[in-house]
Amino acid sequence: MQNDFLILGGGIAGLSAAAQLAPLGRLTVLEGEDHLAHHASSRSAALYEPRYGNPAVVALSLASGDFYHGSDLLSPRGFMVVDGPEHETRFRQALKNFDLVELSMTEARDLFPILNPETIAFASYAEHAWDIDTDALVQRYAREARAAGAEIRTKAKATRITRIEGGWEVESAGETYTAKLLINAAGAWVDEVAQMAGIPPLGFKALRRSMARIPAPGNHDVSRWPMVIGGAEDWYCKPDAGAMIVSPAEEDPVDPHDAWADDMVLAEGLARYEEAVTEPVTRLLANWAGLRTFAPDRAPVIGFDSRDPAFFWLAGQGGYGFQSAPAAAELVADLIAGRDPVPERAILSALDPARFN
Repeated sequence: MQNDFLILGGGIAGLSAAAQLAPLGRLTVLEGEDHLAHHASSRSAALYEPRYGNPAVVALSLASGDFYHGSDLLSPRGFMVVDGPEHETRFRQALKNFDLVELSMTEARDLFPILNPETIAFASYAEHAWDIDTDALVQRYAREARAAGAEIRTKAKATRITRIEGGWEVESAGETYTAKLLINAAGAWVDEVAQMAGIPPLGFKALRRSMARIPAPGNHDVSRWPMVIGGAEDWYCKPDAGAMIVSPAEEDPVDPHDAWADDMVLAEGLARYEEAVTEPVTRLLANWAGLRTFAPDRAPVIGFDSRDPAFFWLAGQGGYGFQSAPAAAELVADLIAGRDPVPERAILSALDPARFN
């Protein structure tokens, strides 16, 4: 079947782009796993904090605000940064970067009762952070894409990609797909897909991030607690369905794979978390890991390959894929349809694959 667009990758990037592109032409999404959003997308912290990330990420995240606030996908969470007495300069910078309000220790403990006043001297907070119903968002985009005529295939890893006259031929799960435009939204595997297609890789790195789920500390009702991040960004915690998730926030380079948590890294991160709170970690309910994939400059890569305009990059969202997906998908559709994109020229340049030439 001849497609106008063939998207490799069924995570949040590929599915959001599919929902925007399906009305523009025949489209197929190929996802290698048994179900959609298997890797990074299913292991996200699921927070919409639009001021978190580098300038290009922040621009896309802020531009996604109308979509999110006009939906039923968000629920209030709040965002807190805490730091020790020796890090006032770093704390002041975080206030500025995240548009936070400084709190007294009493105010901070009202929001996060287990904060340890013996190790934490500075605390700040903002309301502009919300939980994202990530499963509902993934299903919404998949439903919209299918309603517009898209085909979405799982268990369909691309095994051969061939450049042909007028586009591409891709073999997957015993089937052959052709398309005029190939969209590489393969997450940690984007450089592997590019090489398979004969396109020079851009140097993406997959970074592992581990996570532990622990019982509610001290049997508190944690439902209204904010997400809390240590000033060095070397741990964070967040309420999760009556329990807490705690991450060491590591960024350890790994080869693309179905990631799992590193026990030692997890233990070190939990120890940093415990130093900042008054309740010990008594046991783990579960643990897992995901891959956050970045380009060398840590900005997303969205646009046509400068050497082959039939190859489109949609990659390098790092840990910001969900919060930036609505605007990123609109940008994809604007670029492919030849419409004037909304982001400023400086942001477009920061996202353009040509910056690596």
